[in-house]
Amino acid sequence: MQDKELVCEALSALLGKCIKHGINPNMSLLDFHHRFFLAHHYSDVEEEFFIDVEEFFDHRFDYDYTNMTTSPGCMRGDEPYQRPFGWYRMAVKVLDKYPDRNWLGPNGWRSESAPGEWPVSFHGTSKDGARGIISCHYEAGKRQLYGRGIYSTPVLRIATDYYSTIFKSKKNGKSYKVVMQNRINPKEREKCKRDEFWLVRVPENTSKEEEKRIVERSIRPYGILIQEVE
Repeated sequence: MQDKELVCEALSALLGKCIKHGINPNMSLLDFHHRFFLAHHYSDVEEEFFIDVEEFFDHRFDYDYTNMTTSPGCMRGDEPYQRPFGWYRMAVKVLDKYPDRNWLGPNGWRSESAPGEWPVSFHGTSKDGARGIISCHYEAGKRQLYGRGIYSTPVLRIATDYYSTIFKSKKNGKSYKVVMQNRINPKEREKCKRDEFWLVRVPENTSKEEEKRIVERSIRPYGILIQEVE
């Protein structure tokens, strides 16, 4: 899954803006990170961005789960981790983007957690599009609002139902689902009354600069999951 055009189409679907591969990028990984999770602040900016796909992704750590259906139990950050069977994961280049590395844990196929590792969660754009991700409230049951912030889930099926984005490739005419795979800081995460929803709280009237700091220390994307839709 190293087709640059298809990769850019997947990123465009996640962000809700046109992203293209270019030699003079005007969007870095952290720019995308902030704009994705803080999309309500960027609804009125330019509609087209350029990235360097080779700098954005680290294909050494891609993994093809498309034909896998089962494996032994797995833990990440002392939480159960559901490997994304049926999906292809494109690895985001994160090793030199943050001041620490423990949050990601060691590379390799393993079932146990590592010290300091963060749990895995999944997220995509909402069914209403990219705008309003951070400002919306998830409603469960009768008027139960959990608060303002960034919602994600450790359950891939729920991420697919609630958050996945479907796009049709202009290059090959096929349709795909796309979801972001993240690590989430257990010290910043709140578990909602329904344990399958996790919240990074962002209080009302928080400045854009502080929101960016909250995002960077709380939830970090490290993979893009893509799956062809029949």
